[in-house]
Amino acid sequence: MQIMNNILTVATLKRRGMAAIEEGLQRGPVHIVKRNKPAAVILTEDQYQRLLSGRPSAAPGLTAVQWLLSQPSAGTRSKADIDAQLNGERQW
Repeated sequence: MQIMNNILTVATLKRRGMAAIEEGLQRGPVHIVKRNKPAAVILTEDQYQRLLSGRPSAAPGLTAVQWLLSQPSAGTRSKADIDAQLNGERQW
């Protein structure tokens, strides 16, 4: 079973309502637990749309550089071409 960090119980949800959800969403997806069992997960609209479209979302704990390096390459230029252009720009 996966360890859940951002958990709300049904009792807390009934007592605090949307405020509890909004606070939890600031830390990522909110896991709802009912009778000590996972019952549901609440996502932000952006997270939900990413899930639907298959786009990767930022993984918690990754730096921006780590996330960027984990993305698939979409460029068509070679490293040599990029280096040559940068060297030309640096000579100015």
